Amino acid sequence: MAEEHSPAGLPLFAVAATGVEPLVAAELRALGIDATAEAGGAGWIGSMHELYAANLHLRTASRVLLRAGVFTARSFIELERHARKLPWERFLAPARAVRWRVTCRKSRLYHEGAVTQRFQEAVERAVGAITGGAADDDEEGAAEQLFVVRFLRDRCTVSVDTSGALLHRRGYRQATAKAPLRETLAAALLLGSGWDGSAPLLDPLCGSGTIPIEGALLARRIPPGLASRGYQPRRFAFQEWPTFDERLWHSVLEHARRPILDGSPVPIQGSDRDAGAIEAARANAARAGVEADVELSVRALSSAEPPDNPGWLVTNPPYGVRVGEATRVRDLYAALGRLAVQRLPGWKLALLSADRALDGQVGVTLDEMLSTRNGGIPVRVVAGRVPGRATKDVVS
Repeated sequence: MAEEHSPAGLPLFAVAATGVEPLVAAELRALGIDATAEAGGAGWIGSMHELYAANLHLRTASRVLLRAGVFTARSFIELERHARKLPWERFLAPARAVRWRVTCRKSRLYHEGAVTQRFQEAVERAVGAITGGAADDDEEGAAEQLFVVRFLRDRCTVSVDTSGALLHRRGYRQATAKAPLRETLAAALLLGSGWDGSAPLLDPLCGSGTIPIEGALLARRIPPGLASRGYQPRRFAFQEWPTFDERLWHSVLEHARRPILDGSPVPIQGSDRDAGAIEAARANAARAGVEADVELSVRALSSAEPPDNPGWLVTNPPYGVRVGEATRVRDLYAALGRLAVQRLPGWKLALLSADRALDGQVGVTLDEMLSTRNGGIPVRVVAGRVPGRATKDVVS
């Protein structure tokens, strides 16, 4: 028999990139949610209110799942019987498009296509004809309901995606520069380094502005799900459910908007030598509703103009993974180190780095805060204090 939801609440799980799980758990705890970091994210038993709030507020998670059922099945007959007992009608209105992500590991039922077919048939039996197919992260949206099915040693876990489009898709980043950084990873760089929005922020290699924009959202206490003019929310998958509670959702939104500050309490600056990248950054900042909070300029790294008060330099330099880039990227890291040592004494420095040898070019002792991946490349968040005495007390 399929396991029902706990009487105490809903089994929920915020999915995150490897290494980012503690940050997601900390974000949830800051929301008053008793979550525990696990491999691949953070889990908790919660309420529908917490499901809504997690989707709206989480900066570093990629999606929020609700576990619909867990059961053991060693044959397709067992699978069909359990699948029919799941509460599909809670999550699907008639004619809603459905997507499936099915994985089978070390189980008697190993044919993922056949498993998908059985679930598709169970859904159609419960709610009527649907359309569906294999899931693709680049195609999912709130209009399609994703179900994640995981078979491991004959144990099947069926989860319902509550988010729709991945949570890094805040909605503001329509213009990008080369090698754009995902919004969730930019937030992880900021939070993982220790920057909390109370000190000035400088990114002298800002590209299309993701780090300064995420910094402005954090400093102003704007939930990423409200990163827009007028703090209008993006659309989530749970809003399409027959059980969606619109009154509760409006209450969550009202509560989320109250702490938002009218402006950033600290200077936030981004610069880049690429004029096209800065043009994209300004457009993105305007869509996020933080254009007045972020000072963006076209400047070479050596010409960066830091804020008067000491703060944090946080950036995502190139990794030099392409052939022929090694010397240029090594020189760039050395230039970044010169900027820090000569003009930012007493500041804190944080990088998203893929190469310890390049870290050494900076000339600042950098400690590893967390490790994760960016576009398939292993990267680390490293941070340290620039040697020397700050001209003013560091705000941190």
